Amino acid sequence: MSGKERREQLLDIGRHLFAERGFEGTSIEEIASRADVSKPVVYEHFGGKEGLYAVVVDREVGRLLTLSTQILGGEHNRAKFEGAAIALLRYIEDNADGFRILVRDSHPASGAGTFGSLISDIASQVEYILGDVFTERGYDPKLAPMYAQMLVGMVAVTGQWWLDARKPKLEEVAAHLVNLAWNGLSQLDPKPRLSAGVTGAKRD
Repeated sequence: MSGKERREQLLDIGRHLFAERGFEGTSIEEIASRADVSKPVVYEHFGGKEGLYAVVVDREVGRLLTLSTQILGGEHNRAKFEGAAIALLRYIEDNADGFRILVRDSHPASGAGTFGSLISDIASQVEYILGDVFTERGYDPKLAPMYAQMLVGMVAVTGQWWLDARKPKLEEVAAHLVNLAWNGLSQLDPKPRLSAGVTGAKRD
């Protein structure tokens, strides 16, 4: 096995173990054992468990950001929104190990961003789209960042839940996401207010 092939093998094994057991529950010993190599081979390629974990996380972050950039480009209509929902759920389905790693905060020693920072990066792209939509419809574009966080968070959290539940089918989940998000955006109240009589927490 070439050095490049060995590195990819170790990354695949580490990715699976980190997804299954988390950073703390995974050991260099088991990674080396599953690859049928000695521990020094793992250290030679990655410098340790932290280095291996950082590469795994960085790859997943890059993969999801690339996907998000692709699906957010171009014209935005209901069909595009539906395609985006399916694409993100398909990513979760096809990259279950990688997504499970991302939804945990990265280990501090890895130097990689957390899932929260990744979501913020994607939300920043959505923010520009919503800003234009809000301006066209007479809504306050300064609220776009908040709505972007709401939309992206809704998809991400639903994806986490669906990864374990696996019901209903992917296309049905996407349809319901679009139903809530698209219909909600199309019926936005420019100046929403809470119902009369509803107040915040009592103050002393």
